[in-house]
Amino acid sequence: MSAVGGSERGPGVHVGPNHEPLLEEAVRAGGGRVVPLSEASGLVYRGSDEPGEVVAMLHPGIRWVQLCHAGVERWTANDLVTREPVWTSAAGAYSLQVAEHALALLLAAARDLPAAARATSWEPKRTRSLARSTVALVGAGGIARSLAALLEPLGCRLLAVSDSGPFPGAERTVPRASYRDVLGEADHVVLTAPSTAQTRGMVGAAELALMKPTAWLVNVARGDLVVTDDLLDALDAGVVAGAALDVTDPEPLPPGHPLWTHPRVLVTPHSANPDDAYWPTLAGRVEENVRRFGAGEPLVAVIEPGGF
Repeated sequence: MSAVGGSERGPGVHVGPNHEPLLEEAVRAGGGRVVPLSEASGLVYRGSDEPGEVVAMLHPGIRWVQLCHAGVERWTANDLVTREPVWTSAAGAYSLQVAEHALALLLAAARDLPAAARATSWEPKRTRSLARSTVALVGAGGIARSLAALLEPLGCRLLAVSDSGPFPGAERTVPRASYRDVLGEADHVVLTAPSTAQTRGMVGAAELALMKPTAWLVNVARGDLVVTDDLLDALDAGVVAGAALDVTDPEPLPPGHPLWTHPRVLVTPHSANPDDAYWPTLAGRVEENVRRFGAGEPLVAVIEPGGF
């Protein structure tokens, strides 16, 4: 795309509708100017996340929209994303902190911490080692790559699901259409895929039945990748050993939902991306894309209209 902004002072970028000083500082650090919406050629959207809100802010001068989330299905599902203006997400920006959380969940699963945290008497241990176990990474984006690096010192055997060819560090990579082929080999199945029409409900009764009865399911992606009722049935029947979930369906998980109290489940309330990492990481992405926008260079994490 060509350079925009038309000024030696850099492109005019609006941050809003909510005021966010850190993101405004990032615009300036990237060589841009923070301007009112009416004067902007770029928009860093920070608002209620209602899809219609950002659309209402667009005007003919806006040529780029930066969303602050890695998961943007609420916008793509409503066909709001277009090629002009160009839309970008925060995909990849939060990979390390989410991978760190996934590692914590894997360790908790291997060491049986959900049961230990609920215990009220001294019971025999049921723990095992994460080291040298087999981990299937379903989705091979930035989170999976960061997690693979964290698992490397533990000597884990990695299986990957990717349509982009061999995954670095994986013993075997299968295409997305064949993701079921790796489920039965894994001690831990980690979901890191986006929520799309092709991935929603991708782990249901049939897929859980393919997993080892000693295996754990770890989901740090989107809750709707898993059929919740099927997961509960599989846990009750001993089809799988447990589930560690940072995301759920429904979400937020309502009080009294059986996932909260199931003895083989660990739920964290979509907390894989803590604020102390979220804001600096997002600011870094905004700064980089403002710089690229002003220089006419390709932007990072362009969202394709119609999905991923």
